[in-house]
Amino acid sequence: MSDSRFVLIVNPSAGAGRARLRLSALEHELRRRGADFETALTQRSGHATELARAALERGFGGVAVVGGDGTFNEAVNGFFTPDGARIGDGAWLAPLPAGTGGDFRRTARLRENVRGMVETLLHGRPTPIDCGWLSFVSDEGAPRQRAFLNIASFGMGGVVDRIVNSAPKWLGGRASFFLGSLRGMSRYENRRVRLVLDDGPSRVTQVVNYAVANGRFFGGGMEVAPQASLDDGWFDVIGFEHMSKLQTAALSSKIYQGAHLDSPGVTFARARKVVAEPLDSDGRHTLLDIDGEAPGRLPATFELRAGALLLRA
Repeated sequence: MSDSRFVLIVNPSAGAGRARLRLSALEHELRRRGADFETALTQRSGHATELARAALERGFGGVAVVGGDGTFNEAVNGFFTPDGARIGDGAWLAPLPAGTGGDFRRTARLRENVRGMVETLLHGRPTPIDCGWLSFVSDEGAPRQRAFLNIASFGMGGVVDRIVNSAPKWLGGRASFFLGSLRGMSRYENRRVRLVLDDGPSRVTQVVNYAVANGRFFGGGMEVAPQASLDDGWFDVIGFEHMSKLQTAALSSKIYQGAHLDSPGVTFARARKVVAEPLDSDGRHTLLDIDGEAPGRLPATFELRAGALLLRA
């Protein structure tokens, strides 16, 4: 495996087409500087996972991804088999942001212009970071597993994701998620959930939203986990509990500023494993948000994999 040989995976529809617009300039500059790479365009949901996995199995030393948080998440899953075994030991991931929300970009301080991206790919030093591994239930009721890079949450976040992802992205990340949050808040009713962190006691609570955070930002710029670090070996677990819609709305500006941790109804803990089980029997599900995507629901188990990825940034 050559560390310098990489695949450039591009989601051409990311960021309302922003990824496609910068592809030509990025390829031109990489070729001008002698980079050893192949380009692959995604064609459907989940395709970035297939492309990344195939490249690693062929011996590529890295996977560069032009897209948004959802495409980054798909590519990360290509570093693992469906049952969670690591593929391509020593291979690196280079997320190149061109999406709507840009939340992982904020935590990792990724470069957004073409020149900065090229510098990252040619000279960035791969460093170990943590990722999450999530076991959950799909919308169809089947057991599923997948990795996540940034933040997975359950509660209102899963509702908001579905609203945002079904709407046009031309407004941009922050506006899209802000409007989606307002619509989600109007629809969402708190859900009863039983929680267990690591080997601690179980507790039952009324969930507005719970964030299991590797990174700091979600929802298009909300700094939900201001103390989180990508390489500290812990999840920051932020809970929003027993809040009315009015109380939730009043907290929004604090969340954008990362100033909410001492607010009433907000809980904070660190853990390496989180188990969440739904308790409501009214037929409504507690939906998941996984790096800005909404593929399923509780019950779910979130497990930290310390140092499982090499990030080139």
